[in-house]
Amino acid sequence: MSASGLTTQYLIELLALLACAGLLAGFLSGLLGIGGGGVLVPVLYEAFGAAGVSEDVRMHVTLGTTLGVIAPTVFRSFSAFHARGSVDLDVVKRMGPWIFLGVVAGIVIAYYASSEVLRWLWVVFGTSLALKMFLGRDNWKIADTLPRPPWLEVGASLIGLISTLMGIGGATFTVPLLTLHGMPLLKAVGTATGIGAVIAVPGIAGYIISGWGEQGLPPLSLGYVNLGACLIAPLAVLTAPYGVRLAHHISKRTLELAFAVFITTVVARFLWTLL
Repeated sequence: MSASGLTTQYLIELLALLACAGLLAGFLSGLLGIGGGGVLVPVLYEAFGAAGVSEDVRMHVTLGTTLGVIAPTVFRSFSAFHARGSVDLDVVKRMGPWIFLGVVAGIVIAYYASSEVLRWLWVVFGTSLALKMFLGRDNWKIADTLPRPPWLEVGASLIGLISTLMGIGGATFTVPLLTLHGMPLLKAVGTATGIGAVIAVPGIAGYIISGWGEQGLPPLSLGYVNLGACLIAPLAVLTAPYGVRLAHHISKRTLELAFAVFITTVVARFLWTLL
């Protein structure tokens, strides 16, 4: 086969992989309120690696692009959950400003952090969350109400910070925080989509600004956000409502286990690349 034929075949396979990832990310966003970032981060990391993107910027481009892809999905999921009355807007409003501050801090740190450091973040935080969900029980509660100021606000800032460094919508940490303080899982998942919306917009802007003019970026990039990969976002938006629909028809424990399996898969993939 000629070189041009191999190139065409590679592009077709890459686009097919991204399309499948987009569809799955949208469905998981609606089902778990995760925004699909956990699916897209490892997929885009491998795709950019196959495309020859420099390791110096590869993880940064992956995180920025992932936020760009999941943003429409997060907003679509938020709209669907809100329509079903499964979003606590008072919690979103209380946490929102502090989430924003955490996002800003995360962008600054990501600018100076290495690709390896960002991947280790996935391993460390992902492992603890997966264990919590696998072993979680209904009697695992810290309190029946959310923390008083300033503790919820501190937690919100940390969620914004870590989520930005991991390229996710925040539900990975928001859902456990809310459920440990007495909020029903379905309501916590719906509320987490509102938190994800707060993270996505400043997160995307931050990755564009911090990566502007950086060397070694792939074509069609605005800073660390690659517009070519962002084309899969409409596919994610398409499937998000189906995940929301399923979330309202399955048990709490099933949702927890699905969340744990998702986290474990991501952690395993990144640990493989590190070791």
